[in-house]
Amino acid sequence: MLPVHVLMLVILGAGLAMLWRLHRAREVYLVDYGCFLGEPRHRVPFATALEHGRLMNKLIDEESLSFMVRLHQKSAIGEETSVPDSFRCIPPDRSIEASRQEAELVIFSAVDKALARSKLNPEDIDAVIVACSFTTVTPVFADVVVNRYKLRDDVQSVNLSGMGCSGALIAIGLARNLLRVAPPGRHVLVIATEILSSMLYTGTKREMLVPNVLFRMGAAAIIITNSSERARFRLGPIVRTLTAARDNDYRCAFQEEDIEGITGINLSKDLPVVAANALKGHITAFGPAVLPVSELLRVALSIVRNRLFSAGTKEGRRYYRPSFGKVFQHFCIHPGGRRVLYEVQRGLGLSDRDMEASHMTLHRFGNMASSSLLYELDYIEAKRWMKKGDRLCMISFSPGIDCSSVVWECVKPTADTGSGPWAGCIHRYPVPLPKIVERA
Repeated sequence: MLPVHVLMLVILGAGLAMLWRLHRAREVYLVDYGCFLGEPRHRVPFATALEHGRLMNKLIDEESLSFMVRLHQKSAIGEETSVPDSFRCIPPDRSIEASRQEAELVIFSAVDKALARSKLNPEDIDAVIVACSFTTVTPVFADVVVNRYKLRDDVQSVNLSGMGCSGALIAIGLARNLLRVAPPGRHVLVIATEILSSMLYTGTKREMLVPNVLFRMGAAAIIITNSSERARFRLGPIVRTLTAARDNDYRCAFQEEDIEGITGINLSKDLPVVAANALKGHITAFGPAVLPVSELLRVALSIVRNRLFSAGTKEGRRYYRPSFGKVFQHFCIHPGGRRVLYEVQRGLGLSDRDMEASHMTLHRFGNMASSSLLYELDYIEAKRWMKKGDRLCMISFSPGIDCSSVVWECVKPTADTGSGPWAGCIHRYPVPLPKIVERA
């Protein structure tokens, strides 16, 4: 028979182990995802957009139209992107009902696909998070989803607005925080979209005409869980930095009214450079969370060497740039525009292959705000590049500048490449893109 003090120690140890298992942060996983794919009637070839613009001569003057034509020719956006039905009206329908109809179209399509691919039922969903920046209606889109799928009475719902193109990654971070403290087996449905019907700008300010050219219709739904059952990706570090304290960064993407009182989003011409500078600070925070010790030591030695041997002079200082390609096999960079992608590629030292999913998504679908990252992931999977154990890095930017990074590790590659948005066209990609001409 065990002595009493030994028995007490065993019981105490077992109790502590049980408490640790109950209260430790749980692993979080991605079960599956779905993306909206526009029908042929939603397609907007360049010729159609040009003719439509000319017919709206009471809203868009010739000079503004010519500017948007030149911008489109440099954008590398292709002929198969989608816009809502409201854009085809003359004048465009920017009513609340048009926004609601567009939202229901793209959100329900993405959620249906996510549920079908995950083999989950609506009653399995414990929380809903919807990220949509510039359009908010009442009831909010999260409640629209609850009503459509008749989710349980105890479901939690959150509607995020104003988060810009980082909305999806911010929502994933919120879902992780909920799941880490929830009982095992819980599921969170994350939805990312941007509703264009209320965003069309019909003024003449050039910086506010840019979103008309770049943004297209899209949505993605992601199911996240704290159970490894059915999991396809394990969630890794999430890092978010904000530079809104800097005036230039704060105003580089700004929703406002022009001098005629027309509301739009003012995208500064300095946005690519501002985003690149914000990325440098973001990498300083992101690097220690993901880089191996060997890379961190090289960075530290580079800093010490420059301070010792280049004191007082900035010229000649050459800092070691860590190799993120050694840590990640795949990258999904928000396709905010070709020049933004170029600046990110240069800043991180990525290869053309690393950037392929981002460039091809911009070409095929346009900028679909934060949902774009899931279209990029589907590109990688449609190409069958994703292998078990591969690590994926998602990076996005939004007004602020808000930089967010999320890391995923592949647990199980998809066996279904025939139901995603790239299924019918992946064989045509990649396509050649015109070179970016450096500014003098």
